[in-house]
Amino acid sequence: MSYTKAADLLRFAEMASSSYEGVSLRDLSEAFNCDHRTSQRMTRAFESVFPQAEVSDDSERRRRWRLPRIDPRWLQAQGLSDSDLAALDMATKRAERDGATDEAERIRVVRDRMLSAMPSLTARRTETDAEALLEAQGFASRPGPQVATDKLLLGTLTEAFRAPWEIDISYRGAQDVRPKNRTVQPYGLLLGIRRYLVARPTGGDGQMRRFRLDRIENATLTSKSFHRDQDFDLSAFAAQSFGSFNSEAEFGHVVWRFHPEAAETARQFIFHPTQKVTTETDGSLTVQFQASGHLEMAWHLYQWGDQVDVLKPKALREMVAQHQRNDFAALP
Repeated sequence: MSYTKAADLLRFAEMASSSYEGVSLRDLSEAFNCDHRTSQRMTRAFESVFPQAEVSDDSERRRRWRLPRIDPRWLQAQGLSDSDLAALDMATKRAERDGATDEAERIRVVRDRMLSAMPSLTARRTETDAEALLEAQGFASRPGPQVATDKLLLGTLTEAFRAPWEIDISYRGAQDVRPKNRTVQPYGLLLGIRRYLVARPTGGDGQMRRFRLDRIENATLTSKSFHRDQDFDLSAFAAQSFGSFNSEAEFGHVVWRFHPEAAETARQFIFHPTQKVTTETDGSLTVQFQASGHLEMAWHLYQWGDQVDVLKPKALREMVAQHQRNDFAALP
């Protein structure tokens, strides 16, 4: 057996031991970027190498392979590579930067547990190599502005998401002189220049609302739980906006055209999850998507100087018309 195939089988075993339901052929095809027939060959090899594997069919008659978690010590022989450890450290730093302190702490716990399962000399060498890799990737000391975090508020929200519990919040809207007390059902957070809690107010019209975290003066858990709406998709809800702000009045078709000199740089960006990109005959690049949030769009477009034209909507075009400079030394 080749080293590559052996490594694939070990990865298969990791997946099979970490999944309660087991691994399907589709899971293998996606994980290893292979076709259905190759996945079938992998399962036969897996059953031969790991005779203790459990094979069953799920409710949709799809075959699944699961490895009982009886003695995971054979997996420890693989150890934790410097790339694995660097990835965990980068995830921790991203979470801290975005104010997700609870997630950062949990990733840190997983990291420490995995290191503790390794021989001390190996663990020390892996940590050293990971630090070098992290620094080389430019994330360990990444500059730039960060959003201030209210750790107490985030801790309350984290507990509310888990149950889930309804929460009482004291919220001061843009037009409010004094904060108003509301009871809401929390569904998630939108992270950006400003952070928003996505929640459904109780006793209202049933619509989801965004609440700016910096305007929540107090949040308290209630003793009342609620059933999450299974049809609600946080990603789809977030995609209604360009950034984190949303306005139904502004939602619509957005079309930007980047000049030929900026097209290659613009092609490297994902401006919106639903974007459609077209390369024009003159070398320019047209980007189209549906979203709201003209002010956040204008903030971003400013970085491109005079190298981008706003074709739609008219309101956004007028907003940036007098602020396109031609003396920027570099593109974003």
